[in-house]
Amino acid sequence: MNFSYWELKNWFTNVDFTIVGSGIVGLHCALALRERFPESKIVVLEKGVLPQGASTKNAGFACFGSLSEILDDLKSHSEEEVIQLIQKRWNGLQLLRKNLGDEAIDFKPFGGYELFLQSDENSYNECLQRMPFVNDILKSVFRNEVFTKEVDRFDFKGIHEYLIFNPYEAQIDTGKMMHALLKKATANNILILNQIEVMAFQEKTDGVKVALNEFSFTTGKLLFATNGFAADLTNNQVKPVRAQVLITNPIPDLDIKGTFHLDQGYYYFRNIDNRILLGGGRNLDFKGETTTVLGQTELIQNRLETLLKEVILPRTEFTVAHRWSGIMGMGSSKRPIVEQLSTHVFCGVRLGGMGVAIGSLIGQELADLVN
Repeated sequence: MNFSYWELKNWFTNVDFTIVGSGIVGLHCALALRERFPESKIVVLEKGVLPQGASTKNAGFACFGSLSEILDDLKSHSEEEVIQLIQKRWNGLQLLRKNLGDEAIDFKPFGGYELFLQSDENSYNECLQRMPFVNDILKSVFRNEVFTKEVDRFDFKGIHEYLIFNPYEAQIDTGKMMHALLKKATANNILILNQIEVMAFQEKTDGVKVALNEFSFTTGKLLFATNGFAADLTNNQVKPVRAQVLITNPIPDLDIKGTFHLDQGYYYFRNIDNRILLGGGRNLDFKGETTTVLGQTELIQNRLETLLKEVILPRTEFTVAHRWSGIMGMGSSKRPIVEQLSTHVFCGVRLGGMGVAIGSLIGQELADLVN
């Protein structure tokens, strides 16, 4: 790295806090640190041209989980843990809206729907039967019933009669959200450096030595906010999971509005700019989609197109405009990891596919670990 004297002096000298990852968690952490330490030097390192994981690659769902996802979580987590997770996600969404404003993130409270394929009889019946129970345990968070059943009015095909509606879910524009967050960070004198990858770090008595390819510098505190990419450097139990997405070209008179879940949340779609954005399908190849490699596979992309043709837009002509993927951080537990790894090193990772909902709060909690 051919840095000049001026670059070394202004960006890499007397650094108080270095944050790895410029996504939702990393920038909220930086802003929280700026509020607590107004005179500090804060540097954010990002290995991509834009946030590399999921912050600019997600579907823009301002949601905290479909009914079938919540029921699935109750099989591996206690009732109290599930309620706490949903409370944390809901609080995180409100913090995101407060920090950036609804206009800046293009917040649209259209509500969320879950639909069930006709072949998915068991999940459909379980959700209808256990909906009153889930509504009851969530009253401590929302004071009202969250889930209700509604007759399909969107003209989907091959699904059961009733959709499950959640009025608390909404959409955001992921690009606008990150643009607003980056703008706010820059305005608060937070230095953001892109296309710089942290290769290793070494704890020292008075800070941390951070290695960047052929160059290294010293920082007072090092904070990892790399979510799905966290395992290599932090030794945490975080599994990288790829999420594939496609979006159609504009569709005239599109009458679908909202966020939609299908097949226990493994598929999800929404409207945006008169288009349908559809993602998911990792359940077709769990092993293959456990990766940090961005890209698409024919298996999953074909399934996404089939769902569009046969279920979502069965009577509408469409063409696919673009495809992409992002990397999420998963694990055996849905609870995020926010912890101090050593005297000067911290991490806030494993967001469990709920980065939009929970990222701002995890960034705040990560900053709060620092003395």
